[in-house]
Amino acid sequence: MAESNPNRLKLSQLRALVAIAKTGTFSDAALQLELSQSAVSHAIATLETELGVILLNRGRQGAVLTPVGEAITMEAQHVLERLSKICQQAQLAKGLQSGQVRLGGFRSVATHILPAVIERFRQQYPGISVTIDEFSHYHHVEDYLRQGRIDIGFTYLPTSADFEAWELLRDEYVVLLPPAAKPRDAQLTWEQLFSYSLIQTPPGDGCRYNIEQYLKRHNQSVEFAYDLREDSTIVSMVRRGLGATIMAKLAAEPIPDDITVAQLPEPFERVIGVVTLVDALQPPSVFAFLDMIKAVWGGKPSAPKAA
Repeated sequence: MAESNPNRLKLSQLRALVAIAKTGTFSDAALQLELSQSAVSHAIATLETELGVILLNRGRQGAVLTPVGEAITMEAQHVLERLSKICQQAQLAKGLQSGQVRLGGFRSVATHILPAVIERFRQQYPGISVTIDEFSHYHHVEDYLRQGRIDIGFTYLPTSADFEAWELLRDEYVVLLPPAAKPRDAQLTWEQLFSYSLIQTPPGDGCRYNIEQYLKRHNQSVEFAYDLREDSTIVSMVRRGLGATIMAKLAAEPIPDDITVAQLPEPFERVIGVVTLVDALQPPSVFAFLDMIKAVWGGKPSAPKAA
């Protein structure tokens, strides 16, 4: 008996075999494949001829797979599944040749986290545009996500159950003291902290809100001497000896060598996370950018905050 030649097998034959196995009859398989019954019968007959085995027992009750037919049908299903995955990969590649990713975050994320990610992303996907919206408060990031105005946001964790969240990094709040300051200990007391004129971002700023909540939790209150929007301006004011500031370390970087960095009386940090809207229909470009963030920065999944 001549050996079967796999190069002579056709996908239409395998589709017909799998369809008959699922439906139980040639006529139902023909309807499913949108072919004539004679075309399905011809496909099976030529497949059996090429393989040299009987795949189906035909009878009044329909078509029943023979033992070898069952084994070959299982392999045919694997072939068709792999073919489907090939098409999916091609479709994904086409989706990554163009498009856009819309990002939203606060200043320190845009300054210190995103540039490295965007650089690598543009090298791999030069046809996809990336836009960034900067916000003074993380609540605005979350609002834009809910409104569908951005695809990926950077906010503080934990966040609400509206979002799929990924913890990116933990950023410690520190005290920046003027060059002349020589604290006896690396960790300040409340009295030592409040002996300085404190410079802070304006009301409505995300970090200002976090710091006010931190002080409130520890039953502390203070009148800030200056309200300045730009982190770099605050650092410059500290360098000139005009006061001290409480600032997230990432926002302060690069910290000038002549500024003294001290610890708060009680530890305090912000958890920065990447978020997308739950159940949002995202294009391939967004998933590719999320993968790039994880490749560059790592991180771990985060649970939503309690209601």
